[in-house]
Amino acid sequence: MAQSSHAVVIGGGIGGLTAAAALHLRGLRVTVLERARSLEPIGAAISLAPNALRALDTLGVGGEIRDLAAWQGDGGLRTPRGRWLSRTDAAAAAERFGGPLVMLHRATLISSLAALIPPDAIRTAAAATLADPGDAERPARIATPDGDLEADLVVAADGIHSGVRRALFPDHPGPVYSGFSTWRVVIPVPGATFASHETWGRGRIWGTHPLKDGRVYAYAAAVTPAGQHAPDDERAELLRRFGDWHDPIPAVLAAARPEDVLRHDVHHIAEPLPAFHRGRVALLGDAAHAMPPTLGQGGNQAIEDAVVLAHHGEDLAAYSAARLPRTTAIVRQAVRTARLNMMTSRAGIAVRNASVAALSKAGPALVLRGFAGIADWRPPHGPYASDEVPVGNR
Repeated sequence: MAQSSHAVVIGGGIGGLTAAAALHLRGLRVTVLERARSLEPIGAAISLAPNALRALDTLGVGGEIRDLAAWQGDGGLRTPRGRWLSRTDAAAAAERFGGPLVMLHRATLISSLAALIPPDAIRTAAAATLADPGDAERPARIATPDGDLEADLVVAADGIHSGVRRALFPDHPGPVYSGFSTWRVVIPVPGATFASHETWGRGRIWGTHPLKDGRVYAYAAAVTPAGQHAPDDERAELLRRFGDWHDPIPAVLAAARPEDVLRHDVHHIAEPLPAFHRGRVALLGDAAHAMPPTLGQGGNQAIEDAVVLAHHGEDLAAYSAARLPRTTAIVRQAVRTARLNMMTSRAGIAVRNASVAALSKAGPALVLRGFAGIADWRPPHGPYASDEVPVGNR
């Protein structure tokens, strides 16, 4: 792609900013259009696996993110009464996949990515609509309240309810409800000491993880009808659902205020798109392949998309060919995992828990096998900071 080419990125989230940074580093002039009034994301954390960290390495920011994040230590999977079903070995995982799993606040990642982009390239409070996807003979055109923009490349990172996706593929059914809602909170919890864990109950899960800044990131999920909300507030709803679960869950709930709790229904794209591009427009992240959060790969796959897109440049067919099969497989695996950990049958849960415990006793290699082909992915080009730093815990 020529150095004078103009790329317009619709959406200033993690995927959009990663794409803008990657394209800028390739020499393109970039414009980021974000509908919100600021880039400040919702108050939640994100887990980055070695695959996404290696992608960030290609932008020169992977080492910075590792330094800012909490390296996930030993933890595991528990029952609501606190019994350990399996224990994770952080060192074994890092050795197996070539680097650590880390966790940090989304705002920290957004800030690091935005710093890679010229400040005047980012426009907030900038709604955008695809007016023409363009083709080999003409540029794409994006309509904004301040006038139309022409682009040699449009990157649609406008989320799960992407208007660009609907414009490109009007016959596609779009996202479907995954069957459960999630709650998230990032707060200080004075005096709390714990190992990272995820706890599986009957149609409910809870996870608690420390962040490097001393706060705690906690998330929960439960099988619920779509569109349901608590009759009082979402903290009270969490107390009803999880208040009698093992420590440190009660301490987290005691420290949370109603305004700290975020609730969202979960949707995913069950029917894969025929392609991730049309004309001069490429779809990226949730706009292309929204998935349940059960593998922790939604943001990771958006980051992968961005660096692969920048690698292929104007060859959007090559981008689709590289990304569609991989992300389709990961979406399907995330859906299968959701069915497993949101199970409601008591008999099924007993079998599930016994199987997890037996698998864990067989050794960490078997437990980690489910992430083979996901966390060990490498971008089309290096270098990777993980090749130069220790893979043990920090």
